Amino acid sequence: MNTVRVRFAPSPTGYLHVGGARTALFNWLYARHHDGVFVLRIEDTDLARSTDEATQVILDALQFLGMDWDEGPGVEGDYGPYYQSKRLDLYGKYADKLMEMGRAYKCYCTPEELEKKREEQIKQGQATHYDRHCLHLTAEQEAQYQAEGRTPVIRFKSLDEGVTEVDDMIRGKVRFDNVAQVDDFVIMKSDGMPTYNFAVVVDDALMRITHVIRGEDHLSNTPKQIQIYQALGFPVPRFAHIPMILGPDKSLLSKRHGATSVMQFKEEGYLSHAMVNYLALLGWSYDDSQTLFSIPELIEKFSLERVSKNPAVFDIQKLEWMNGVYIRELSLEDLYSEILPYWQQAGFLPQDVNSELKDYGLRILKELQPRLKLLADAVDLARYFFTDDYEYNQEVVEKILTKPQTKEILKYISEAVANASVLDEENLKPLFKQGLEQFGVKMGDLIQPLRVALTGTNVSPGIYDVLALLGRERVLERIKRTLEMLEERS
Repeated sequence: MNTVRVRFAPSPTGYLHVGGARTALFNWLYARHHDGVFVLRIEDTDLARSTDEATQVILDALQFLGMDWDEGPGVEGDYGPYYQSKRLDLYGKYADKLMEMGRAYKCYCTPEELEKKREEQIKQGQATHYDRHCLHLTAEQEAQYQAEGRTPVIRFKSLDEGVTEVDDMIRGKVRFDNVAQVDDFVIMKSDGMPTYNFAVVVDDALMRITHVIRGEDHLSNTPKQIQIYQALGFPVPRFAHIPMILGPDKSLLSKRHGATSVMQFKEEGYLSHAMVNYLALLGWSYDDSQTLFSIPELIEKFSLERVSKNPAVFDIQKLEWMNGVYIRELSLEDLYSEILPYWQQAGFLPQDVNSELKDYGLRILKELQPRLKLLADAVDLARYFFTDDYEYNQEVVEKILTKPQTKEILKYISEAVANASVLDEENLKPLFKQGLEQFGVKMGDLIQPLRVALTGTNVSPGIYDVLALLGRERVLERIKRTLEMLEERS
């Protein structure tokens, strides 16, 4: 087929993690670059662990990242159903066909017997493999096993000689010795469920998948799958095995490195565009200079030829930096829309926000936007704008509010605020300069105590902006509160 058809096939046994999201993205970008088809298939044959909730989380994560699928759950397609649990008859049909061809057979060996054989092979220094004990069972032997209550699995009869070559689009030609490296592996389990290596071939073939783009950890499965393709007379797709993702300590990325699920990143306040941009750079690059890409640019420039063979290292600091860049590029209206749910969850704003409150929120965001790395940061950074019941940073209090003249300085500022016609820099700065002369201090010695009094800490937007946003009444009340706190401490 001339049309590129790729697929992402997650198992709904948990969240969509960074590795799976990167695999989905590379497939999606490849399909969009080639005007192809991106198929989403849910591999839910592990009925004990697969759940509808986990499936929905995966769908939500892909939608958050903007990866729309052309065929799959919720989208009509010619090659469904797109849940493996609804395709069981197909796997049984092709397993029967392989047995009829002499390329598969029933195996009645128990797990205990297989483990005993494995231990003996290890003891003799041999490579572990199935010894084909059940390949040529007589009818009487089968009947005996069945009488014992044994339920067979079905094994694929792999090639007895030669090599299976994988012409990988990233790693080049990789050769696997058929005798040493490809065992007679199970394709149907005793409960009638297909194994991964079998189901994925049947599905990819029937869904006309032309390119299989997946993690490097699947490379060792590929010769097994190629042999099944060839045995069934299916066209073999092109394979591309992308590099693994490591944590900063060069071990496989896991929960101990922090957040790894896509929806957790969303909850922490990462923008979808920043996530997509960063995921694209995990193993792929366009050149040595460009780091920031729009989605159309990624689609235009993505190619498997530029995917590295080397593992990619997940750098959370780089992702945070990138997220901050995208936050600063948002319009205030768009930023407000992104942050509103966080403020509502924190109780800062009601579910129905009137125009006055929205305008107040926009004014706050204008000051906070340059400081944000994560959307969730806007909760703590904006807390003192919404509530008078904020806590003082005690370390800052000790450092700044215990200096000589602090009380007098705060009383002076309170009087200046009360008398100023407007709380802005034009009206307040001259009054503050008079305070510098009166107390013989620098501007920082005047501003920092005020900042701590108004916000509880020593980091905030410009003090004149804070004063204007809080308004005269709240400013005076907070200075009063701080003076009372200092009196109690003394």
